[in-house]
Amino acid sequence: MEIHLIRHTAVENPDHLCYGFAEMPLRKDYLEDFKLISIDKDFDLVISSPSQRCQVLAEHFQQDFTTDERIKEMNFGDWELKKWTDIPEEEINPWHKDFIRVKATNGENLLEMQSRVSEFWNELISKEHTNKVLIVTHAGVIRLILQSILQFPLENMFTIQIDYGKKTVVEVRNGLISVKSVNI
Repeated sequence: MEIHLIRHTAVENPDHLCYGFAEMPLRKDYLEDFKLISIDKDFDLVISSPSQRCQVLAEHFQQDFTTDERIKEMNFGDWELKKWTDIPEEEINPWHKDFIRVKATNGENLLEMQSRVSEFWNELISKEHTNKVLIVTHAGVIRLILQSILQFPLENMFTIQIDYGKKTVVEVRNGLISVKSVNI
């Protein structure tokens, strides 16, 4: 099975708001961004995050797709749509020190996100008779999938740059999983 993971294109966020679960619109010239994306047309399965920024891109590919809540970006709870600089220090400083276990009020931590993404990933790679899959999702989800394949420490996940509108390709053959390309 060949799995193509693509991050949604750039968003309109001039105020540098915190967003994950919250809806954040694509930048005004998103159709220009879409023209720069090249994908195959012969996917057996296309799955998108339910976030609008992903679904708009999935619709652009003119293929039937389903959505899956498990591949949404991190839930930042009460921090959603606040400026990062407006989040109180007593809340954000503990998160900066331990973003793996600490979470925003009413949000989730990285371990909780990892659990839902892992559940999705393990279900996906166990599918039989599926040769090619397209997943339209977020940088955090793609990083967690790469972390599960490459087995690096979670605290290092932000050392991998996942660019807007770029593809990561993973191959699953005979129980072996390999990363074929990142940011193409």
